[in-house]
Amino acid sequence: MDLASVIRNIPDFPKPGIQFKDITTLLLNPEAFQQVIETFKNRYDAYSLDALVGVEARGFIFGGALAFAMSLPFIPARKPGKLPGETIQESFALEYGTDAVEIHRDAIQPGQRLLIVDDLLATGGTVAAVQRLVRQLGGEAVEAAFVIELPLLKGREVLSPLPVFSLVEFMVE
Repeated sequence: MDLASVIRNIPDFPKPGIQFKDITTLLLNPEAFQQVIETFKNRYDAYSLDALVGVEARGFIFGGALAFAMSLPFIPARKPGKLPGETIQESFALEYGTDAVEIHRDAIQPGQRLLIVDDLLATGGTVAAVQRLVRQLGGEAVEAAFVIELPLLKGREVLSPLPVFSLVEFMVE
């Protein structure tokens, strides 16, 4: 199935000039959703992963399903103040200002090999912050997996040398 055909484009959302890639239409199609998870699983079965990190919020959907399919622990990376235990935090730049992401301090053990999963790679700032958290806790991010990549925003370059795998590319900003 052509996954791009089941991803809806919403012009001018959340602000004028943005072409929002809406994965909810993909989620409404069980065959497409299964294809995403099976493609990721087939790719990562041989990676000897110890856990997956899913990035809030849509990375939880794909990361959680993939962790289940691979029988691996799932680690949520969330916005500040959302996790109940002791956390570590990493900030990252936005177009206008900064934001941050947190992981539980005890979620990652030194030497663990992890996959970072999110729905979309745009500028790469969020996943770069998650990668820094993984490193601070002694883990190794072996790759970042995305359903969608917007190559014109150069997120892949921001994440380098971390390998990036994406299923669909859209050449819009």
